[in-house]
Amino acid sequence: MKKIKQFVMESYGELKKVVWPGRESVKASVKVVIISTLMFAVFFGLVDFMLSQGLIGLFSTL
Repeated sequence: MKKIKQFVMESYGELKKVVWPGRESVKASVKVVIISTLMFAVFFGLVDFMLSQGLIGLFSTL
């Protein structure tokens, strides 16, 4: 039990040292994640569409 209490106290002490990001920093990071996710989704969607159309065209002529 003593080790558990020591672990909790040390963990709490380490959390006090953390520099938490501000609201504006979090907003900017969220924007970057959302925009990059949408860009990758569109890119991979277009690649998937082009490959599927290519395969449909290839196999429909056989």
